[in-house]
Amino acid sequence: MPGLTQDVESVEDIDYSDIEAKYSVEYDDTFDNTLVVDGVPVIDRSKLEKLLAKICKEFSRRSAPVRPDDIFMPWDESSGKSLGYLFMDFRSAEEANAALLAMNNHPFDARHTFKLNRFSDVEKYANMDEAYVEPVLEEYAPREHLRAWLADPQGRDQYVVYRGEDVEIFWHGKPSQCELAYKPDWRDFLYVSWSPLGTYIATLHRQGVRLWGGSSWKPQQRFAHPLVKLIDFSPCENYLVTWSNEPIVVPEGKPQGPQYFSPEDEGNNLAVWDIKSGHLLRTFSTVAGSEGPGGKRQMPWPALKWSPDDQFVARVTPGQMISVHELPSMFLHGKKSLKIEGVVDFEWCPFSDKDRDEAEKVVSVGANGMGVKKSPENMIAYWTPEVANQPARVTLLSFPSRAILRQKNLFNVSECKLHWQNQGDFLCVKVDRHTKTKKSIFCNLEIFRVREKDFPVEVVELKDTVTDFSWEPRGERFAIVSTNDPNLGNPGPGITIKTDVSFYQLDRVKNDFKLLKTLSNRTSNAIRWSPRGRFVVLATVGSSTKSELEFWDLDFTLEDRREGQTIKEDWGSSIQSLGLADHYGVTDVEWDPSGRYLATSASAWTHTLENGYAIWDFRGQELLKQLQDRFKQFLWRPRPRTLLSKEDQKRIRKTLKVFSRIFEEDDQRESENVNTELIALRRRLVDEWNAWRARSKAEVSDDKGRDLAKEKQSEEDKEEIEVWVEDIIEQIEEEVEE
Repeated sequence: MPGLTQDVESVEDIDYSDIEAKYSVEYDDTFDNTLVVDGVPVIDRSKLEKLLAKICKEFSRRSAPVRPDDIFMPWDESSGKSLGYLFMDFRSAEEANAALLAMNNHPFDARHTFKLNRFSDVEKYANMDEAYVEPVLEEYAPREHLRAWLADPQGRDQYVVYRGEDVEIFWHGKPSQCELAYKPDWRDFLYVSWSPLGTYIATLHRQGVRLWGGSSWKPQQRFAHPLVKLIDFSPCENYLVTWSNEPIVVPEGKPQGPQYFSPEDEGNNLAVWDIKSGHLLRTFSTVAGSEGPGGKRQMPWPALKWSPDDQFVARVTPGQMISVHELPSMFLHGKKSLKIEGVVDFEWCPFSDKDRDEAEKVVSVGANGMGVKKSPENMIAYWTPEVANQPARVTLLSFPSRAILRQKNLFNVSECKLHWQNQGDFLCVKVDRHTKTKKSIFCNLEIFRVREKDFPVEVVELKDTVTDFSWEPRGERFAIVSTNDPNLGNPGPGITIKTDVSFYQLDRVKNDFKLLKTLSNRTSNAIRWSPRGRFVVLATVGSSTKSELEFWDLDFTLEDRREGQTIKEDWGSSIQSLGLADHYGVTDVEWDPSGRYLATSASAWTHTLENGYAIWDFRGQELLKQLQDRFKQFLWRPRPRTLLSKEDQKRIRKTLKVFSRIFEEDDQRESENVNTELIALRRRLVDEWNAWRARSKAEVSDDKGRDLAKEKQSEEDKEEIEVWVEDIIEQIEEEVEE
């Protein structure tokens, strides 16, 4: 068949090289996509399927997806058990590198930690030269101390001001010591925030969060969380939580690694990061909470709550459970949550100074390898509402032992708020209760004395609604703002609620909390205690008609007691008003860490009238006021705990007069310098006045001399001309007779 033969020959003559080049497949004959995973538990074959499933889940969550078919595990045929390592294949070398970065040194469980190596490195290191070559030592370059500002010889504090697009950081102290510390060139950020101990300052950008610190304010760390809106530091500054209202999306081609989101994180919007390494620990999903004013749904923040020692972080699933995760693994503690039916909210108990000292001793003992000492346990307080015939309940729970320490039943409960004293000595449960008809609301304060045996509870019954509650730091007093104003709950413009402010103190004789004093007919709605206690400011915040500040001293007669003078012993007689002030449109009130100064600010985020900030002393005397357009934030820089031991602090208190004498001498020298400068200024002004006066006199005398000379010259040049003028006074005509 000649036609068919010709067709076959013509097909064979066709050039397919371009198609073959386009669709050619390159076979990878290397082992760059294979990793050797060590630190795997030794098991028998009965547990193989379960172990592989768990390993695949762990790798897929933190790096590239892995299936059991991608894993080869060697076995010891004599014992029938695995050898403690395995080989894992990935789809590409890039996925293998991402898994190596994410999972190397990753704790698999309490006794096993993954150690990862590239399979190709086995041959590379097997053929390496074993001759020792001394490494070249790099020149030591000391790093900046992140808390260098604490070594300021004048002991000044710092604060940050955010205005418009500019940020400025200032030193604050005596009037002569206030100056600009640093003006960074940060742009395109949402707001700034200090870390709890003042080590870092954070800026929120569209791409994520940036941390700055050190004496030169260099960037210290960054966290890639696009469109981040909120952040929260752990108490010891080891971890950071970021949140965005937009769910996480990982586009194709984005970098992979422990510092970036992986496909497993998509859809979540809450992330937990390790600050020192910058690694992502875990992500969660969150939903908006209850409806707030205006019908907008509000999300409770912080969404994750930290234990005071940074060992645990917990979140509540309303009505179901509290999930507590261990750090830094973020594993669920005990592999199960606290199942609590109806749970609404919870709070960790703060550590006291004694607890923190014990925790630090445990860390030092563990580092020295001198034995194991038990760390103080944490404590959680939570409450559950009334369900059917079961009353509402407040529970104190020790953790991690999960032992119930105390429970208190409550009846006719509408809402509860948990308020811990900052040393963890007291817990106040503010209970909003309703009558049987549910037509009116009143308040009870259930106060747990946590440091005493069996956790006794004191009850303070109130007839009015409590809008604010605040413990005195390191003290046994608290203050409340209460009201029975019918306008409460009506956020109309120009409406200011009438309130009463009351102070209570623990009476050690009767072992209950007794009313010290009530300040009636106020408009104050915010209580701000000094960090050192004793002094308190009552402020009217967020009102368009009132902006009063009241400064109070709750131990005004304390100095008289020390000097041995006779004073009144009436309960509450030591409370004294120190001063009144006013800051129009005040939106924020904050004490500095020393408790000597108070800052008030009016932010443009709330209103646009007379924005700016002011600084006052503890008596209410205005020291500085700045009115600034587009002013947004004022934040004091926090300070960490003192490094002085208890013995050193006691010694300083005993010899306080010696130190106070030094400070008084410094103040005297400063006042003398100020007076000297003032006198010099006045003398200079007087000398300038006298010189000007002398010059003016000389100029006036010269002008007079010139005027006299001109007059004299004019007199010499003058010609006298006599003019005879005849006037006919009277004319008589007479006739003459001839």
